[in-house]
Amino acid sequence: MSEKADRYLVLISKIIFFYSIFFVVMKVISMFQGAWVIPNLILSLPYLVFGLVGGYMVKYNKYHWAYVIAGVIMISIVRYYEVEWMLQLQERFS
Repeated sequence: MSEKADRYLVLISKIIFFYSIFFVVMKVISMFQGAWVIPNLILSLPYLVFGLVGGYMVKYNKYHWAYVIAGVIMISIVRYYEVEWMLQLQERFS
């Protein structure tokens, strides 16, 4: 793999890692301000997993394109359907 591709891999991996951590922190903060607890916890789980995997990758400096591809797909899908899923989860668990 070229040096340029390696730089993009590291950069995008770190962006996904930091975004995942930021998303989880924001969801936890929102729960303390009156947001629905169970739907927020459920929607935070994929981000928590990606944050943990990303933390491992950053710590050991081992990056993989599968993480980047899966991260982009997961973030896109969850963000697109977030409101709909949030309402459905609240209905289901209330």
